[in-house]
Parts: sequence; structure tokens; C-alpha cells
Amino acid sequence: MPAPRIRRAAAPCACARPDVLADRPDGTVVRHGDVVAKSHAPDTDVPALSARIAVAADPLLAGILLPPLRVPAARGALTTLLHGRPLSLWPYGRPVDPEDPDSAPWEDAGALLARLHAVPPGALPGPLPPMRGPAKAARAVARMGAAGPHQATASVLRAWARLPTWARDEAPASPTHPTNLTHPATPASRPAALCHGDLHLGQLVRHPAPDGTWLLIDVDDMGLGDPAWDLARPAAWYAAGLLASEVWDRFLGSYRAAGGPAVCGDGDPWPELDVPARALTVQTAALALAKSAAENRPLDEVEEMVIEACGRIAALPPEFGFETTS
Repeated sequence: MPAPRIRRAAAPCACARPDVLADRPDGTVVRHGDVVAKSHAPDTDVPALSARIAVAADPLLAGILLPPLRVPAARGALTTLLHGRPLSLWPYGRPVDPEDPDSAPWEDAGALLARLHAVPPGALPGPLPPMRGPAKAARAVARMGAAGPHQATASVLRAWARLPTWARDEAPASPTHPTNLTHPATPASRPAALCHGDLHLGQLVRHPAPDGTWLLIDVDDMGLGDPAWDLARPAAWYAAGLLASEVWDRFLGSYRAAGGPAVCGDGDPWPELDVPARALTVQTAALALAKSAAENRPLDEVEEMVIEACGRIAALPPEFGFETTS
């Protein structure tokens, strides 16, 4: 799609042309000076997206989420339509440097998540949609199926089938669902929290750039749900051997120190994390198979490790499985 035309009322921008930061089926992101425009997916639920962006603009989220900018061409609204797709504007923030993994802000990510999960949902603009984490996992599995057969597909599907229905987006996502058969159920007294829905290091930026505080970005999947889902990707990487134990401890320790409600304050966090971590393992493996097929290439080492983790999940005895009903 054509890059959106962005103009500021201040002095003319010195950049020669907009910089395309991302161009995927689920969104195109373009930077022009200190403004970033995001053209969201064509099938976006516009009312739900509007509710999510309104939350990002709420003062209660100051210092947690990057706040959106008003769209001048839409009379100051937070979103508009461009070529049939929702468009939102955001201030530019400096992302995590992928070439410097030692400086990755794991402690900041944990503390920001804890603060996000502590925001009272009833105090925010609403009604809030559900967190889209399970929906993204289900979409990844469907994308894998559409990519054609692969020798690893069967074990990924077996691991997927072992998850409870809420984690497969076949029932409402709720933190009151049982976790697994070897651990006690998640406490029913824990209410649904405001969740990011797609937490990874690419969802943090420094604002103001280049050295401002770290903030969370990308609210497309944000909503109410089980806060453990936001810890699931790092937990899955740790369980698969892709994240060093000391890094995992820093992230989890920071989350706990900030009072995050997704896991107990000390001791074993896996009763709460087991289901979401397994779901994210399946999601990552399914996307790896789909992408390798689309690019006509073999799986890389990291993708192989995630698929091997799915094989271990699929091979677990029944007593380590999950209830498959809501």
C-alpha cells in the first residue's frame, strides 16, 4: 500500500522520504521524522482497536504504554481509515538493539508488565475486548496447516491438542480455568487483568528517543485475560533452552518485585505459566513451519529447537496433560 502522507505543523521535516519499519500482512509501519504511522490489518475489528488505542491514551497508562497521537486529518481522532485500513499515529521511540542482546531490557519489561496488570480495568474506557493471545496462537496453527505437510506438523498438532480449549481460542480466555492435572487450579479469586497480549522485546521502545524511559508499544492484541499469557513467550524460550536461566530469573524477579499478579510472589511459577508457555511454544513452532514453507528453506537451529520442544510436549504421559474442556 502507498506510504501514508504525514505532515507536521512545525518546521519542515528534513528526511527525504518516509522509512518503512515493517511491512507485513498484519500491519505496515512507516516512520516520518518523529512520527510513526501504523496501517493495521485489513480484517481489523475497528471498534476493538479503537477501544485499545483509547486505553493507551488514558492517563492511567502513562509511563507504561506509548501514548498515541491525534490524527490531524481526522479532526484529532485517534484513528482514521486509509485505503480501507485503520490508521493510527504514534511518537517515534528507539527500539531494542537486536545486535546488543546483553543490553536487552528484561528487568524493564517485567516491571512494565507488572504495572500494566495492576491497572484496574474498571477505571479504563470500555468495554474492553478480550486479550488476543489465544487467537494469535490459533491463527498460527491454521497458517501452518495451510502451508502444506511437513514431517514436524504432526507433533506440533499433538502438542496443540493437549492444551485446554481456552488456550486454543475455543472458549473464553479466563484465568479461572484449571491449569494442569499435576498442579492446583489457578485461584478463581484472581480476576482478569489488562494484558498486552503479544509481549516480546520488539514491543519496547525508549521514548523520548533516544534515551527516554522504556515503554510498551503495539496494542493490537491488548485486552482482558489471564496475565500469565504476557509472561508466556519468555517462559517458553526458557523451557526450550533459548533463554538463559539468569535472564529468565532477571525478568521474572523484576515482575515479582513490582507486584505482578500473574504468578505467586515466590516459589514455583509454573502452575500459572505452564499452559500459556506451552501454547506459545506451539504458536512459535507453527509459525516457523509456515514461514520456512513460504520461503522454501530448511528450518534454522532456533526453529528446530522450538519444534523439538513441541515434540517433548506431545510425548508427555497423560498425567502431565491438560483438561481439554472449558
